[in-house]
Amino acid sequence: MSTTNPNLWTILSESKRIIKAHSRHFLALSVIFLLPISFSVLVFPTLQQLLLLHDDTVAKSFLSHIHTSTSDQRRRRQTLIILSISYAVFALVFSLCAVASITYSVFHGFYGRPVKLVSSLYSILHSFFPLLITTLVCQLLVSALVALFASSLFLLVKLLHNILGFDYSSPFFVSFSLLPFIGLLLSLLYLQVIWALVSVIVVSEQQSPSCWAWGVRPFKRSAHLIKGFQSVALSIYLYFAICAGILILSSWGLAAAFGGTDGWKSWAFVLQIVVTSALLTLLFLYLAAANTVLYMCCKATHGELAMEIAEEFAREYVRLPFDDGKVPHLVSVVYTT
Repeated sequence: MSTTNPNLWTILSESKRIIKAHSRHFLALSVIFLLPISFSVLVFPTLQQLLLLHDDTVAKSFLSHIHTSTSDQRRRRQTLIILSISYAVFALVFSLCAVASITYSVFHGFYGRPVKLVSSLYSILHSFFPLLITTLVCQLLVSALVALFASSLFLLVKLLHNILGFDYSSPFFVSFSLLPFIGLLLSLLYLQVIWALVSVIVVSEQQSPSCWAWGVRPFKRSAHLIKGFQSVALSIYLYFAICAGILILSSWGLAAAFGGTDGWKSWAFVLQIVVTSALLTLLFLYLAAANTVLYMCCKATHGELAMEIAEEFAREYVRLPFDDGKVPHLVSVVYTT
């Protein structure tokens, strides 16, 4: 793969090549980790809606399949809270396992190494907790940023109202208040771009002495590697975000269109859930692969990949009997920027 000015389609093409070369392997990982996530993303809103229905008979007819009591509205809300927490834990665990195993597989597939399912699953043991800690750190940083913007907006609103006497309902005041929200969205998008390689770094460099597998260091490492590739990282994020958004929103819209108390029982509802889940699974797979390929491109541009490839050649070199007495050959790896 050429690392000269890669773009979105170059990244996707290389991702497709790696996935196609190990199609059964990635199919197994997708079925184990990604398909349950995709299915739950599409079905969970329907379950929430049924839990919040005021008609007890409807809720009981559905929740009887999962042995959940729905005697009154308060009990249903408690059940919804428990179910939401359980879903969040389930989605987090399966997402981290998917990222760890797929990133490991794509990373080794990039070098042409044999990729085995057992090795990919075993890699989860080494990457799960570093990924979990990194995810928690990321959430803390994002939450701190949101809290900072919210507090700044609150103080600004109070200042404008008390000192300048602006009316809360005035169009000018409402328009002016939207500016901090736009700034927050742009800031979050910027962080998404410069932190695009964090999960790949945690999985691929956890044994490297130059990069910790947890804490703040992967974020600094990602911001360093992504220099010069911000537009590519942004295009990857927007492409997959838009595609996933279209699939999810269309599925929710179709589910709502079926309507009725027994809409979730119809074959049409089941069919669209199955088809959309499969497409969403494929999308998640290519997203994980694309981030890993982008990581390799960034390393090549920064001059880090050449040495690794040279070491890979040295590791694979086998001394033949007729090599004795001959001048050793020097293999050099040349890359362009």
